[in-house]
Amino acid sequence: MSSQPLPRCRQHARTVVPLDCARCAVRDLAVCSSLPSPEADALERLVSSIELQPNGELARAGQPCRHAYSVTAGMLRVVRTLADARRQVVAFVTPGHFVGLSGHQVHRYAIEAVTASRVCVFGIEGIDELRRRFPSFEHTLLERACRDLDDAHDSMLLLARLSPLERLASFLVRLRQQLRIRADDPCVALPMGRGDIADHLGLTVETVSRSFTRLREQGVIALPDPHRVEILDHAALEGLASALH
Repeated sequence: MSSQPLPRCRQHARTVVPLDCARCAVRDLAVCSSLPSPEADALERLVSSIELQPNGELARAGQPCRHAYSVTAGMLRVVRTLADARRQVVAFVTPGHFVGLSGHQVHRYAIEAVTASRVCVFGIEGIDELRRRFPSFEHTLLERACRDLDDAHDSMLLLARLSPLERLASFLVRLRQQLRIRADDPCVALPMGRGDIADHLGLTVETVSRSFTRLREQGVIALPDPHRVEILDHAALEGLASALH
């Protein structure tokens, strides 16, 4: 893990924007998709929408848990920073995913924007009201919590047992799945920097860069630019990532 956290953009990091569920591009993927269509208007009373600048801070570790967030555009990272300034990127959160709901009274992790992002903000009281009124909403939250637990178990295996090359291959395969990239589309956008990837995989930046180079030299991927990967050999990549599948 790196010892130098990225600079944070706290000033003017967020902008409140009108909530427009009808035009939401990820409406069918978000937790609110479980609400009956006629009741979607209730969200305008219980939910707000904000835009974040890159590296903008949505929640800080140690702050009271008063809100949870549904990502509608961009990407967030969930970060834990140790006392000696080492950091672990616990997860990258993409559109359609929910983050910030916890059984703890305070946030144990920081939630930050990787790129310019938009999120819907659910007050905890609003979530409780939706859970009471709509059992399907509570069921969806439970399903997502179980999925997050499975992902956490995979991450434990990845950090404990996989080689650097296997970790990177697994990361690329899982990111494709998370972003719902079509099987015939070879491109994977990497909005996060190499430092974020290193802190997610428990590696150094140098090791991540060498692993990208090895995959490129083996003909598994192409690297048109630092923020885009083209998968040239899907079978080889998935073979390296097979420990998690």
